[in-house]
Amino acid sequence: MQFPEPAAADWSFPRAVAGVRLLVEHAAGAGVPAERALRGTGLTAADLDAGAPEVTAAQELTVVRTMRHLLGEVGGEVGERYTAATFGAFGFALLASRTVGDAMAVALQFIDLSFAFAIPRADLVGDRVVITVDGTGLPTDVRGFLVARDATAVHRVLDSLVPGGVGATVEREGDGVRLRFGVDQLGRPLAQRSPAALAAAAQVCAEVVARRRERTGLAQDVRVLVTQRLADGAPMADVAAALAMTERTLRRRLRAEGVGYRQLLDEVRSSLSEALLAGGRTIPVADLAARLGYASSAAYLHARARWREFSDASPGVQAPLAPRS
Repeated sequence: MQFPEPAAADWSFPRAVAGVRLLVEHAAGAGVPAERALRGTGLTAADLDAGAPEVTAAQELTVVRTMRHLLGEVGGEVGERYTAATFGAFGFALLASRTVGDAMAVALQFIDLSFAFAIPRADLVGDRVVITVDGTGLPTDVRGFLVARDATAVHRVLDSLVPGGVGATVEREGDGVRLRFGVDQLGRPLAQRSPAALAAAAQVCAEVVARRRERTGLAQDVRVLVTQRLADGAPMADVAAALAMTERTLRRRLRAEGVGYRQLLDEVRSSLSEALLAGGRTIPVADLAARLGYASSAAYLHARARWREFSDASPGVQAPLAPRS
């Protein structure tokens, strides 16, 4: 079996808010209140429950730094809290896979739906499978925490796939960890394997990563931060402040990536509007306008007409193009 390369080359991708929620829950168990654990992220406890669907890697990293400062090297303890279900559709795709080997291939294909900072890779070395969790490219102050967390999470999820686990040994090597187990474990069937369930979960995963991968770099982070602040209209000044930039710097750096702030704002709004109305659902226009951060229903309807006009003029293109700002 040849394992695919991890879909993400580094840890800079957005991630579901569930990862930060898990960190905050662990901190709370050690006596650290949520508002302290979230300090410096721009997030609140309410955002973790029913607010932001995604966070930037930098926001999660801020929580990790706070936890390490207050609680020490507890990354391994945090990693013990992970299960396949923690990862939503990504986790369901793992559980619905036919064999352990198939589940590992799915994990690498959609690794940017995980919360990993130390990106794992898998290789066959003789009669052993070797999973390398490498922390070389991580910030030095939290490298130990993140490698311990991510390696423990990989080990725990891997063992949860089949009764008795896969018998992996765990060895710390330099700035990383290696998990080794017998190649014979790859063919073990999973109890919840289901071609239909796997297809459905993989489709959801593919849709999420396709949207995330539309943008990279700063534009990707701006889209996440815009989504978090949409109910307030996502003012550029607020997003720039969250990135520790001035508006002028943010505008210049986005221009260098070939995109403008208003364009990204429109992309987020049109995508969310489409999702809210999917399946023929009916939502009052005033409610939609408020969810998308418009001051009035008329402003939302005007924007929706513009999105449709662009879509009709450019078949196959989903993201609306607004004037750059």
